[in-house]
Amino acid sequence: MQKIEHIGIAVKSLEASNPLFEALLGVPCYKEEEVSSEGVKTSFFKNGPNKIELLEATRPDSPIAKFIEKKGEGIHHIAFDVADIEAEMKRLTAAGFILLNEQPKRGADNKLVVFLHPKSTNGVLIELCQDAGES
Repeated sequence: MQKIEHIGIAVKSLEASNPLFEALLGVPCYKEEEVSSEGVKTSFFKNGPNKIELLEATRPDSPIAKFIEKKGEGIHHIAFDVADIEAEMKRLTAAGFILLNEQPKRGADNKLVVFLHPKSTNGVLIELCQDAGES
């Protein structure tokens, strides 16, 4: 793993949360995107080398809607940048971590992503991200 790629925060409303984070971080949102397959709309903020991703559910059965229903708004996941997602998946599986998806899938911000089950990471949802290249 190379670095923390971003921290994902579940929110009820991007419309309400974007201005809050713009004021907090002193920078505007640089990108909004919908990932239909995951039932989520996202917005991204840069703060120096760091990124924050806000996530709003677009349907009641989405993982973000379920997370907010169970735990409320707050930190949803920590994402790590990796150079070779498939090699990291093999390495982490061999080390006993549980993957939530067997193959990388398309995520927001032109990334290939895979998630690690929180039961194997002390209760923290971990996302691995690799640049997907040309889209």
